[in-house]
Amino acid sequence: MSLTGWVLIGAAGGLAAVFRYLLDAEIARLANSPFPIGILAVNLTGALLVGLAAGSTLSGQTLTIVAGGLIGSFTTFSTWILDTHKLALLDQMRLAWLNIAVSTVAGLAAVVLGHAIAV
Repeated sequence: MSLTGWVLIGAAGGLAAVFRYLLDAEIARLANSPFPIGILAVNLTGALLVGLAAGSTLSGQTLTIVAGGLIGSFTTFSTWILDTHKLALLDQMRLAWLNIAVSTVAGLAAVVLGHAIAV
């Protein structure tokens, strides 16, 4: 990986993380629900995008910058798990399990769809 590649990974990652936060906050504000729909929307969008990247002609350093730096920083496993834990602490077990199931199944479907579109 070149120095330029590392700088681009950092820059793309920083911008994507800020965009993730803003998008999650706006969707959560609009939804006004205990279900973490904002993070679900972010992660499913990211899953679709990573599927597109994986199925595209991108390779090497460019794929690492796009998939790892940009898309990897846009999506968030830790926030998804924290949101699920918060639901469980609030005794919202049905919503917690729904978050796990929908995120997993729809996330895999989004990756497959993105890959199929790109190929």
